[in-house]
Amino acid sequence: MTARIAITTGEPAGIGPDLCVTLKNLDIDAELVLIGDPQLLAARAAELKHRFDAPAYQPGSEPQAGHVCVAPVTLATPAVSGKLDTANAPYVLATLDRAIQGCLADEFQAMVTAPVHKAVINDAGIPFTGHTEYLAEKCDAEQVVMMLAAPGLRVALVTTHLPLSRVAAAITPQTLEAVLRCTRSELRARFRIARPRILVAGLNPHAGEGGHLGHEERDIIQPVIEKLQGEGFQLTGPLPADTLFTPPWLAQADAVVAMYHDQGLPVLKYMGFGKAVNITLGLPIVRTSVDHGTALDKAGSGGADAGSLEAAIRCAIDLAS
Repeated sequence: MTARIAITTGEPAGIGPDLCVTLKNLDIDAELVLIGDPQLLAARAAELKHRFDAPAYQPGSEPQAGHVCVAPVTLATPAVSGKLDTANAPYVLATLDRAIQGCLADEFQAMVTAPVHKAVINDAGIPFTGHTEYLAEKCDAEQVVMMLAAPGLRVALVTTHLPLSRVAAAITPQTLEAVLRCTRSELRARFRIARPRILVAGLNPHAGEGGHLGHEERDIIQPVIEKLQGEGFQLTGPLPADTLFTPPWLAQADAVVAMYHDQGLPVLKYMGFGKAVNITLGLPIVRTSVDHGTALDKAGSGGADAGSLEAAIRCAIDLAS
């Protein structure tokens, strides 16, 4: 059966629309439904001197492999490439809501998200910390995990979009255990890895140096690892983050669980930027995304690289199967 994938077009002033209008040439076994303003997409295609003639999406029709169409959501005000406008913040969330509702209703088999700009949404007076948290709330998911995957490496996060000053307090035995359980479960169910091998990073330099550089490893991380190892989990750690991202360790792992955003993701993006995919684990739906931001300086210029969006689409199709 041909899958039908929803693609939200992201921040209208950013490169999301640029990337989406290039998808007509993508050779895939799925139908792509772009969720956004048709006039925005047409205007951006014209700005890029790119042909774009995607028809309107027809709900209830049979999906066609390689077909690209548009499910309309109307902008509040016309968008200008590279120039943020708080008036369009509700539009961005409306595109997400349309995709989420369609996935929950089995209208779409997965959703792929182009990048949004968190600051402009917050500046519009709408509390928003990121796709991961928004999807969890809208899908009523008890536990979600943000994981990025690139060729040769998967990194899941215990904490996501938090200031560094708040990270340590957010790492509790309950939170860490829930993240490890969710990560293992999804690696088995979505990625078809029967016995996932997971490396667990410490929080502090040298994984706490036996308590001399911090107590979280001794008091929180190690006890949780030992508890889950007793249940048959294939866990190794807590390991110093400055050495676990090396070939000898990664050769033994299906995924790494890092304690905070900038502990694991810089390494992953160095290894595979432009080919990496953001995956939300723990949702009742499949959601993937790009590994980059809105790149306002490139919007409308023709300099945007669609590699990560294409990887996210292919990943979504695979996970949905």
